[in-house]
Amino acid sequence: MTLSIDAPVAPAVPGRPSGPGSDFARLSRRIGEAGLLDRRPGYYTVRLGMVIVALLGGAAAFFALGDSWWQLALAAAMALVFGQVALVAHDLAHRQVFRRRRPSETWGRLFGNLAIGMSYGWWMNKHTRHHANPNHEELDPDVAPDILVWSTDQARDSSGLARLIGGHQAFLFFPLLTLEGFNLHVSSVRALRSPSMKSRATEGALLLLHFAAYLSALFLVLSPGKAVAFLAVHQCLFGVYLGCTFAPNHKGMPTFTGDERPDFLRRQVLTSRNVRGGRFTDVLLGGLNYQIEHHLFPSMPTPHLRRAQVIVRGYCAEIGVPYHETGLLQSYREALTHLHRVGEPLRRRGKAS
Repeated sequence: MTLSIDAPVAPAVPGRPSGPGSDFARLSRRIGEAGLLDRRPGYYTVRLGMVIVALLGGAAAFFALGDSWWQLALAAAMALVFGQVALVAHDLAHRQVFRRRRPSETWGRLFGNLAIGMSYGWWMNKHTRHHANPNHEELDPDVAPDILVWSTDQARDSSGLARLIGGHQAFLFFPLLTLEGFNLHVSSVRALRSPSMKSRATEGALLLLHFAAYLSALFLVLSPGKAVAFLAVHQCLFGVYLGCTFAPNHKGMPTFTGDERPDFLRRQVLTSRNVRGGRFTDVLLGGLNYQIEHHLFPSMPTPHLRRAQVIVRGYCAEIGVPYHETGLLQSYREALTHLHRVGEPLRRRGKAS
């Protein structure tokens, strides 16, 4: 195993406290005794209900406004609504809402495929691999060098688009996020061709229904120019919102390579970053600002993460495991600084050519 030295936090492998069980098992017992793994049906009933009301209210406002340039303001608002729907789909995928698989998948496809045009099955597969091996350069799809590079080794070995833009990726990061919404739709459709995709017919039918309803509404209610403008504003801001929600979590944190890995607790804590903030930050980021706690206990209901943080942070200090948290703006600064630093080999290559 090798650990990238590009990361701002130097990991440690401290001695384990005495007593039976692994470090994570002891932490898990403390979390369980605090009741933080218990379901919160009331919370999720309200949250899912509010998201559905926001979607239906946005649709009603769209038809009420008609062929007006004020629709662009609604497009910006609906980008936030779509982002909140995606966060709900994320919680469903982790079975935070329902304990059983079938209702989780059913509601996940309704919120993902039908509501926002993102394949629940595709995202579930990708996100499961990320959780198993966060920031592992060969195993985590979120740090694959497709467009951006995440370590100096990836920069040196890069090709194609990653090689072209990697040297200046820190400056291009936020502009590229404007394409993320479109990328989610394209990736969702492409995933339907994969033989590993479960319920392909259902996934495909719901995606088709979403795209048909979305585009029909745009071009039937709005003039072509306004329809294209609404589409661009809505999807670009949706991509930026999602990117800003997920970027603080792992970007710029240690990356791993090789076959060996640290134990589960250190694998999750060392590669994750928490974002400090109040209730507004919790809502804006959907609880993902408690990324360390979420990675340790993926099925923990979102409203319990704040309370779990006190236990996890104290336990990490107790056993000597670095626990990294920062403010929201600082998290972006750390991520962008890391992207700029690892792109240095490509900038040198560009000057030499």
